[in-house]
Parts: sequence; structure tokens; C-alpha cells
Amino acid sequence: MTAAKPIALLAVLGVLLSLPTLASSATPTRSPASKSTEKITAAERALLKSPQLWATIDVCNPTDQPNTVGIRGSMPGDEHSKDEMFMRFRLQYLDSSTKQWVDLADGADSGYVAVGAAKSARQTGRSFQLVPVAGKPAVELRGVVSFQWRRGSTVEYTVSRPTTTGHTSLAGADPANFSAAGCSLS
Repeated sequence: MTAAKPIALLAVLGVLLSLPTLASSATPTRSPASKSTEKITAAERALLKSPQLWATIDVCNPTDQPNTVGIRGSMPGDEHSKDEMFMRFRLQYLDSSTKQWVDLADGADSGYVAVGAAKSARQTGRSFQLVPVAGKPAVELRGVVSFQWRRGSTVEYTVSRPTTTGHTSLAGADPANFSAAGCSLS
């Protein structure tokens, strides 16, 4: 995991009610240059159904990393030697009034991070440190990872996945082998 970024939950939650929710993509979005009616290829379908395509919470407020949430993603390679893979990590909270997941702001988005050549599967993660507000109820969090396969400056396809449980991180889980769909901080 990379260094945690502090986030003031009071300020974050105060402005977040107006932010849109993030839907996870079931199919890849293609670069603007591709035809919107083009069908998904067998290779793309294999990527989407791959057991190597997942996101998980691998750190949730452990005693040695208080108020830290870690998100880890895994993505399969598309086996094109010129393609590069990227991941973007975001934290969301569950809005108790609307029951919708809403993106946290101010430091809870890693932007796209290069994870390497698309020759084989890759894993990486990001941690975010939050500052809970005393006396406020617990906040339910989850992560969303967006995955991109790029050829040069062209995005071949993008897909997003919310965090789920039952995955094995190659590094960074605290405690070891921890995998969860969400994390509650109070």
C-alpha cells in the first residue's frame, strides 16, 4: 500500500450529498474513436469474466493503521505486448438517507495509476487515512476500482468494480489475507 492521505470526514460528508453516485460498469467503455455499435470481442468478454478482475478492501482500521482503509485491485492482462494497464482507486460512503453509494471527495481518489504491461495479471492498491468526527455515527465505506487497458494514448476499454470479499492480495493486506466488501469507521 502507498502512504495514506488524510481526509477530514466532517468536511467531506458536508459537501458530498450533492455528488453523483458511481455506477459499476458491467461492460467496458471504448475509446471515442470506436464505433458504439461494435460488439464486445471474445477477448474482452474473457477479461470481464476473468477471476483475476476484482477489487477488495484489504485494510480496514487495523490497530497498527488506525482510521485507514486500503483498496486493492487485480486485473488480467490482455496479452497485447504494446498495451499498458491502469487502475483508479476511489472510496465511497453509503448515504443513509438515500441508500446510495457516493464518492468521497478531497483525497479519496487516486487518479489512474500505471500498473504495468498487459502481458500478465497485475495487482496493486492504495490506502486512504480518514479522520472520523467524534460523536458522529459510523460511516460505511466501500471502494471502487476502475480498470483501463491502453494502447499508446488510446483507451482500449474501461471497466469498474466495487469491492467484494473473498480475494487474496499478493501484498498489503492487514491483517494478512484480509478481504472485505466494505469497512465501517466511527
